[in-house]
Formats: sequence, C-alpha cells, structure tokens
Amino acid sequence: MNIANAAPTTRTYDFVVEERAGAPDGVQKRMLVVNGQFPGPTIEVNAGDRVVVNVTNKMPNSTAIHWHGLYQRGTNYYDGTAAITQCGIPPGESMVYNFTLDGYVGTTWWHAHASTQYTDGITGAFIVHAKNESVPAYDGDLAIQMADLYHGFSPELLNLYFTPGGLEGTPGNEPVPDGGTINGVGQWGANNASFFNATLAPNQTYRLRLINTGSFVAMRFSVDGHVLTVLEADGTPVEPVDVAAVSVAVAQRYSVLLRTNGSAGAYWMRAALDQDAFTYDNPGVQTEVRGVLRYGVDDAAMPDVALLDNPPSLPDGSPGDLDTDDLVPVGGGPAPNATFSVYFTISMQYAGGPNYLSEFLSFINSTSWTPLQGTSSLFSHLGNHTADGSATLANSQLVTTINEVHVVEFIIDNLDDGDHPFHLHGHKFWIVGSGEGRYQQQALENKTPMLRDTLVIPAYTWTVLRFVADNPGFWAFHCHIQWHMAAGLLFQLNVLPSESAKFDIPQYMLDQCAREGSML
Repeated sequence: MNIANAAPTTRTYDFVVEERAGAPDGVQKRMLVVNGQFPGPTIEVNAGDRVVVNVTNKMPNSTAIHWHGLYQRGTNYYDGTAAITQCGIPPGESMVYNFTLDGYVGTTWWHAHASTQYTDGITGAFIVHAKNESVPAYDGDLAIQMADLYHGFSPELLNLYFTPGGLEGTPGNEPVPDGGTINGVGQWGANNASFFNATLAPNQTYRLRLINTGSFVAMRFSVDGHVLTVLEADGTPVEPVDVAAVSVAVAQRYSVLLRTNGSAGAYWMRAALDQDAFTYDNPGVQTEVRGVLRYGVDDAAMPDVALLDNPPSLPDGSPGDLDTDDLVPVGGGPAPNATFSVYFTISMQYAGGPNYLSEFLSFINSTSWTPLQGTSSLFSHLGNHTADGSATLANSQLVTTINEVHVVEFIIDNLDDGDHPFHLHGHKFWIVGSGEGRYQQQALENKTPMLRDTLVIPAYTWTVLRFVADNPGFWAFHCHIQWHMAAGLLFQLNVLPSESAKFDIPQYMLDQCAREGSML
C-alpha cells in the first residue's frame, strides 16, 4: 500500500483476542489469535499518524498488546507491557491504545506482552511509511512474518520448561519447536502441502520486510536464485549490503530488496530454523519452512519440487550471508559519550542453589523478574511521593532510576552458554562494542555504530550499548526468547520519574488492576 504521501490521519483498528483451534502447518493446535487470524491484522500507517486500537479480551486470562520498537513518548502507559506499564486487560473487558507515531519509521510488529501468549499466535506486522525514509527506491513491498511453531500450547510447554531436572534431563533446556511458518503458513511432514505464495510483477524492485515473530530461534531467510540487498534493520536505514541470506533473530526486523529480473518462473523462498539452539532431538521437526514467489508466470505456477531439499547455488562471486558487523546506519556517526553507566550479568541457575526440585530461572545480576500482581511498575510509582518520585518495588523487580536526561551505557556480561536476543522498549541503542569473554575495559568501536532496538548477545560474550534516556516512563530491557523472559530475564529502567508522575493515565486502566489481580 503506497500511503507515504497521505496527510497525517487517525487510523482505527478493532482487535478481538480469543482462543481458537488452528492448523498453520496442517496439525491442529490450540491458538490465541486476533480477529480469528494468524498472523493478526497488519497495521500500516504513516509517520505522524495517530493509531487507535480497541482491544477486547475474550480469553480466560488477562492480556496486553505491545507495539514493538515504538517510542511511545509521553504515552508509556500504552506501551502494552503487562505488570510494567499496565495491568492486564481482564477477561471480558476492553482497552483502547491511543498513540501517535513519533519518529519511528520502518518495519516492526505488535504482539501480546503477557506471559507466553504471543507464542500461541497473538502477533502481527506494523509498518510505518514516511516520505523521507533514507532508503533506495522500490516499486512495491511485502511483509514476510517468520516464526517458529509449537504444536503444544505455550502454558503447557512452559510447565515442561520448568520441569524439575529440566527437559530431557538438563536444566534450562528450552522446548524445541515442531516447525515454523511464513505469514501463518507452514509445512509439517505430509500434513500440509500449502505454501504462502505471492505473484510479483517482472522487472521490478520489491521491498521484503522480514520480521521474526517467533519465540525461540533465529530464522534464515533466502529466495532461490536471488541476491537480496539489506536496506533497513529495526527501523534504521542502513547502507545497502548485498547478501545471499539474512539470519533474523527473534523480534528483529530487516528490509531487503528483491529484484524480479531473473528468468520468469516460480521460486522457493526459505525460512530455516537455527538448529544450533536446539538442546535435544525433536523427531519430525520441520527445520525449514517454504513459501513461493513468482513473476512472469500465472498465479498457479509452482517451483520445481526437486529443489525443495536441493537449493540451487548462487553464481560464483555472489555474496554470502549477512554479517551484522557490515551494518552501517545511513548518516551514522559516533555515539555520544556515556554519562551514566549500568553493569549487569546474564545467567541461568537454580533459584535456591543446587536444588534440583526448584525452578531453573534466568537472572540479571542476582534478580529474576516476576511480574507484579494487581499493579504495574508504572502505577506503583505513581502512588509514591518520595522526593524524586521513585518507588520501592518488590525484590523481584530490578529497576534503575534515571532522574535526569543521560547517555546511558549498558555494560553486559553474558555468563550463560546460550545466545540471548535482547530488546529495549522505548528507545534504540548504539552497539559500541562486543567481544569474547568478560568486559575488561576493551577498546570500543564507536566510529559508525549500528543503531537498533534488538540485538543478539552471544554466549560467553560482553556487549556495550549506549542510548539517550530522555523518554519518561518504565521501560523493559529483556530477552525476547519467551521461555527466558518467563523465567525472569528482564530488567527495568525508570526514566525521568518526575515527568512520568505527570502522565494523564485513563482511570479505567488503574481500575482494571483490581480485577486483573483477583483472577490469579
């Protein structure tokens, strides 16, 4: 949809969230979906538009919808993070999210941000157009939402994850997916011969907006016989990079250009699950999901099935997979010097020492996050009249308060044997350094650091991030692997509490807390 030249307007959506049976890859399963769809409706807007989403909860549990990557400046209470910026929307009740696009341009998504609900299907694309986006010209665009897929229902899988002694006898083993989907369609064994497919015009340039809306593993995207050109990452335009494929971590987004200048025909597109993260064998797992792109042929044309398990190679001299070190923001430069530093470690361990009957949890420093019940971090803070407006929260809440505008530096040591895709709400960060082992004052790379909102912190490595903390409210920084966040891998920033104390939060949102709290 080419709406970039339209005047700013209000775009209104109605979301009804409910449990349904579905079979994205041909296997019947319990799902949680919006408006009976998986993925849910795409929100497509312009920079400067106002977005109004009326969410009605028809599920038996409370929920909240998060608008990933959006800044929500002045509307932190519409960030949609249960127990942090709001209480859940109680069963049978509604809530209106009402916010203005304030600087974010590019590709993102929305999803449930309550327990592991989005694993079961509460996701959708969120596209923000702008007249002056710093990207090459293109003729059309297409959102490609990729996700790992579980045949089980996420609350049951979470119980398995917390099994004393761990899944398959190893603490911390994450449930291995059964397969995946491209725009809601997957294949599993002989159960489904359907493919997401799109017919494009020949000799055109298309922007494919790649979004990993999954719960656990990265997805490697490619299109047979085509070089892709990366031009955006997490809403940041980048200097174009030609690649054969792009690995998209959970919650990350990339835009790539695809040119329909090859031989007329149908081509397999592929989203391969990153099996490096699998910690045990799941027989029958579909490790690559396929879709179809075609041009210059009729809508029924299909690629050669002989190529399904034998993808053709690109010609000699073609580029390889994307190396994220090659990403340079358009017009980028050094990050500002840090004025406030926060050090923390990432680890996974038993809460009570080596007690094999307790839960194996995720920790930032010595805190494993547990959602507040019957209130939220933001609402707790509003009732607090300390001089600086800060609140004392439970021991399960690790909160750093930033009382004035600062350039905050996160120094992170990942002491865990797994990779963690971390996302910061309400801000983008510059990635000014990373390396093997622990951080010991190693030199940083601050010439043209990448600016984004979601990055992978690999096992046994250090990372240094910087961002300008000038956006009032409570903002989560957390691992986006659903099992890890449910196990506590979340940290909070309380930015400019004297400003957030002035928020005009709708009274009904505060009133919902009592009903949300009484359901547990």
